[in-house]
Amino acid sequence: MSKRDELITKYAEDIQSKFGETPDMDLITKVAVGLGPAIYNLDASRVSGSDEKELETVKNNFLIKKLGLADTPALMVAINSVIDGYGRSDKNKYRAVIYYMLTKYFGKESIYN
Repeated sequence: MSKRDELITKYAEDIQSKFGETPDMDLITKVAVGLGPAIYNLDASRVSGSDEKELETVKNNFLIKKLGLADTPALMVAINSVIDGYGRSDKNKYRAVIYYMLTKYFGKESIYN
């Protein structure tokens, strides 16, 4: 199994255990591939739920630029909802899982087709 496949398996396990959802393996794979080499970097592969600057980066670089959403207060509500679902105290919040859950939250799966 490749390193990427191992990471995708970890992401799927987090989606199942933290959010109680059966992961869409095709979508989580596409999200992971879309993140490129960042998934292999310890710092870049994770999101700090307590760092406002980090959350702004998720909003601007992913929700606005990648998903094409308008900059409204609803974006931070969604990010905080996903972070809360993951567990604020969990230090290993994988970026791929956060992006996957936000993609599902906004119904933007078609971006990855």
